[in-house]
Amino acid sequence: MKRAVNRVADVRARHRERHRSTGCGFAFADSIAYLPEAHWDRAAARGGFFMSRPYLQVLEATCGEQLRQRYALVYQGDRPLAAVCIQMGEISAAQFSKKQPVAKGGRIAKILKPVVDSARSVKTNAFDKIRARFLVCGNLLSWGQHGVSLAPDADAAMVWPAIAEALYRIRRSEKLLGETDLVMVKDIAAPDVPLTHPLKRYSYRSASTGPNMILDFSPQVKSYEDYLACLNTRYRKSAKQITKQIEAAGCTVELLKDVPSQAETLHRLYLQVHERAKVRPVTLPANYLSRLSEIAGDRLRCTVIRKNGEIVAFVTTLKDGATAIGYFLGLDYALNAQLPLYFRLLLAVVKDAIELGCQSLSLGRTALEPKAKLGAKPVELRVWLRHRVPALNIVLRNLLGAVPHETAPERNPFK
Repeated sequence: MKRAVNRVADVRARHRERHRSTGCGFAFADSIAYLPEAHWDRAAARGGFFMSRPYLQVLEATCGEQLRQRYALVYQGDRPLAAVCIQMGEISAAQFSKKQPVAKGGRIAKILKPVVDSARSVKTNAFDKIRARFLVCGNLLSWGQHGVSLAPDADAAMVWPAIAEALYRIRRSEKLLGETDLVMVKDIAAPDVPLTHPLKRYSYRSASTGPNMILDFSPQVKSYEDYLACLNTRYRKSAKQITKQIEAAGCTVELLKDVPSQAETLHRLYLQVHERAKVRPVTLPANYLSRLSEIAGDRLRCTVIRKNGEIVAFVTTLKDGATAIGYFLGLDYALNAQLPLYFRLLLAVVKDAIELGCQSLSLGRTALEPKAKLGAKPVELRVWLRHRVPALNIVLRNLLGAVPHETAPERNPFK
């Protein structure tokens, strides 16, 4: 009985917190161009490339039809404490791949399977018309914490409640365009999760979204040949065999100097990968990579594989401080069934990251097995979620605990 009373009291206290100002000041904007440049640059410095003004301008110009960008600066007096990037949009059932079967085994899977099978058997497109509005604090075109950046002198315990207030204010102001169903803060690396715990007081629920695979380079690795020399015999032989297979098939691997000139080809190959994704909240427009290459300059590399002069696969590597990001890629899946195009692209990313002078390589949270064979290790990423209907937050908490995740395999390819 005492626990029940305390729980009710805690619920009431959290309700009062959510509806009480934190005392911080805010500047809200529908475009990054509307905010003071010096204030944004100071607060967003730790956010890296994906929170820089040039990149956000590209995002607005290329993805505006799918995502509405919103921004906030959190202030204490006239001092900016944090920069916040937000994306708002809709997701429909059509953006979930119908090719992906429900996972076998488990009570949740057995319950959901007849529902999913029934929905897929419907002859009309009614199922695909189901839509939900979302607000994401972060970037759906990247992985990592690209939604919040704290100024160097900011106190996280004080600022995160203010960030929750900023998200609440933006969600309420956007009601003119429709009710927002789900709010998400993505992607918090496991070591930083304790800093974000104030969100729990605002009825956010935390969930793992799978690991980001990180390859840390040894200080003595100055070239791709040095990296290969660090591998044990088995993995070094495998890497060299992949390269030989590609060469024997008459394919060449090279840097693409002029990305805009091949925009249509790259986009067509990207779509072959994108359409196989389990969830597709955003589809890159054809000019995204071109515009990205213009602002990134030497920080972006695009490596392509050609066969008979035609580009059949590509991968982009982006330098963000001391970290390289193995970014978007595309490939001809029919040819990939015959040749190890994807594995060759992974090796190209490693080479590009080293030549960009980076200390580590971020490879994302898909295809964990081949990335582990490169020497990458998993770093857990978590999200915070909140539904607009308070009662559904309880259901959300239970469902999140039932979502399965791919486990990164243990591999040690180094000597």
